Amino acid sequence: MAERPGGGGCWPLMDLLRSEQMQLVQLIIPIESAHLAISYLGDLGLIQFKDLNAEKSPFQRTYAAQIKRSGEMARRLRFFREQMSQAGISPAAKSLARNVMKVDDLEVKLGELEAELLEINTNNEKLYRTYNELVEYKLVLQKAVEFFYSAQRSATTQQREISSRNIIGEAVDTPLLMEHRTSSDPSKPVQLGFFTGLVPRGKSMIFERILFRATRGNVFLRQVAVENPVTDPASGEKVEKNVFVVFYSGERAKNKILKICEAFGANRYPFSEEIGKQEEMLTEVSGRLLELKTTLDAGLAHRGSLLKSIADEYEQWSILVKKEKSIYHTLNMLSIDVTKKCLVAEGWSPVFATKQIQDALERATFDSNSQVGAIFQVLQTRESPPTYFRTNKFTSSFQEIVDAYGIAKYQEANPAVFTIVTFPFLFAVMFGDWGHGICLLLATSVLIFREKKLGNQKLGDIMEMMFGGRYVIIMMALFSIFTGLIYNEFFSVPFELFGRSAYACRDLSCRDASTAGLIKVGQTYPFGIDPVWHGSRSELPFLNSLKMKMSILIGVAQMNLGIILSYFNARFFMNSLNIWFQFIPQLIFLNSLFGYLSLLIIVKWCTGSKADLYHVMIYMFLSPTDELGENQLFPGQKTVQLVLLALALVAVPWMLLPKPFLLKKQHEQRHQGGSYIPLQATEESLQVEANNDPHGHEEFEFSEVFVHQLIHTIEFVLGAVSNTASYLRLWALSLAHSELSSVFFDKVLLLAWGFNNVIILIVGGIVFVCATVGVLLVMETLSAFLHALRLHWVEFQNKFYEGDGYKFYPFTFTSTSDEEE
Repeated sequence: MAERPGGGGCWPLMDLLRSEQMQLVQLIIPIESAHLAISYLGDLGLIQFKDLNAEKSPFQRTYAAQIKRSGEMARRLRFFREQMSQAGISPAAKSLARNVMKVDDLEVKLGELEAELLEINTNNEKLYRTYNELVEYKLVLQKAVEFFYSAQRSATTQQREISSRNIIGEAVDTPLLMEHRTSSDPSKPVQLGFFTGLVPRGKSMIFERILFRATRGNVFLRQVAVENPVTDPASGEKVEKNVFVVFYSGERAKNKILKICEAFGANRYPFSEEIGKQEEMLTEVSGRLLELKTTLDAGLAHRGSLLKSIADEYEQWSILVKKEKSIYHTLNMLSIDVTKKCLVAEGWSPVFATKQIQDALERATFDSNSQVGAIFQVLQTRESPPTYFRTNKFTSSFQEIVDAYGIAKYQEANPAVFTIVTFPFLFAVMFGDWGHGICLLLATSVLIFREKKLGNQKLGDIMEMMFGGRYVIIMMALFSIFTGLIYNEFFSVPFELFGRSAYACRDLSCRDASTAGLIKVGQTYPFGIDPVWHGSRSELPFLNSLKMKMSILIGVAQMNLGIILSYFNARFFMNSLNIWFQFIPQLIFLNSLFGYLSLLIIVKWCTGSKADLYHVMIYMFLSPTDELGENQLFPGQKTVQLVLLALALVAVPWMLLPKPFLLKKQHEQRHQGGSYIPLQATEESLQVEANNDPHGHEEFEFSEVFVHQLIHTIEFVLGAVSNTASYLRLWALSLAHSELSSVFFDKVLLLAWGFNNVIILIVGGIVFVCATVGVLLVMETLSAFLHALRLHWVEFQNKFYEGDGYKFYPFTFTSTSDEEE
């Protein structure tokens, strides 16, 4: 069992500060109760199984056939889902059937339903094809009859005109291709044939040209457009078509026309020359259409009722199949003992879950009527356990922010505990406006009050992220209201919320309030910034100085917190070297320089001194022995600076040199055997080394250790400067947010108000709202969020957080619904 290295009773139990204590367990489960045992453990969701058959392919594993069977059932369920989607039927949210079906019975039922549904679909497709063919046939009959009638009428009219002019003409029934007949042998009569059908309108012109060229002009083609799109029998899609009638002469022309019709997807239909047969065929086709329509409606009703019955139980079947598949996937990770009567499993579980796992195994043994119970035992190991934090819906989103940087090493201090407060606070320092904070609060409150309804819906990518981080955003909103009250800004407008201003104008007219300054006439404003500063001549210099110094104080405080947490990590893991040669020199170096700067800022605020802190810090390095003069803030400051500078210079070799030599000395003492080391520690060291090297010893590369320590030292020394400067982004973004808000209010809303025109005021109000929402509440929120994220990941967490662990992923059924989607 992987126990806590410190193991001291003085450490308080805290769910988020240290990850849960984990243990490597072994389960020996009889085969007859294995399926039920894994099912109960999946419901419990507190054990992460190790794959003991990693060298085997999926097809070589014991339960490959069962997984294939579950996959086939899942395929049938996906087929049912597609059919229901096409029919516009949604699966019931909760299954109406409460009886739990066995997997074998479900497999048979799914097979029967699939066969029935496939048969219905096949019959419907055939009926639809026949129906669409008959619809086309009816159109051909109607249009072709009109064509023949119109042709006969025009021929009769032409014959009458010829007869009236006393010109010997031809009879109406004279063949159209008369010249061919006269030029041919009179003993061989000409056979004039024709085809009728439909051709897609987009291909009609090409169709006509190809016919003309293939037959060298010995055809007569007539086309009539169909008003509405027609469902094509072959593709089932709506297509605009033309009815055509083509006359030809000879077998060769007939064969060519048939091939061209087939190439262009033209559907041909028989047509009689006799008028009586035409009417008879039209009546027959109309009757068959009515019959097919009735049959199709009955088939659709039967298919709909079948799909509705499937939809009522679909969710229950889907969960059962997914559970079955995940159970067999897990069983394939277990190894079979030599007797082939038991399955052996290994996995990680929290220590607190021991009793629950044992109860689940006992229940599986009882429910499966097994004669032999499952065996639960804890294995001793030096392997690093996974990291598991018990979170709730509030803390999980903050934990995700930390996990995005890296999963915590087993039981190292978790930054999420402090991130819950520091992250929204740093965001609010950059976003301080209690008007904007209220807008964020109202928007997030909607997500929280409707979280049950929204949690069951599929949201877009952006809304999904906002909903997942709703508690982070509401904390950001609350802290923004707090810092907004300190900055005294409500959409950039100050209010006297906590009392009257401490300053007044120099004269009664207040004309020079923003140019000649103000005089103090009362007590200091009790909370936050005095509202009279806003709009005054000295507003920008005052706020710049205040926010810049405040950013340095916040940054130094958070970096010190990170260094202090590295001490608690070293104490917890019993690493005295890190305490003496990492924590102490780092704390001395940081506070000798920037801790001292923070002290000077506080002293200057308290005393009201006009000392130039830039000059003090620069000449502390360039000329440490020079007198400070008017920049002296307290007696003995020069001596203090010399001592702090010496400490900072000593701290650098203190971090760099001793640790590599002491590590080398410890390594030599272990292998020489001449040192008096406690037996337990020696055994542990040898066991660790045996794990690293098969010969029982490891090589100590002093050069690698020294270079690593050198890089770490340089990184901290340079980082102390760059990280402190990085916290000035709090000042920069806060100033940018305040100035943007002020510009939108003064140059848009107030400017529109000054025109005394309702239309201009409405337009100005709309522009102000859009600018506030789009720029300040969306872009500025995202910008401040990302900067706060960087300050936590880089400036804070790199002081103590290694983040090289791996997450605890237990076998559970709670995520099976999302797994396959």
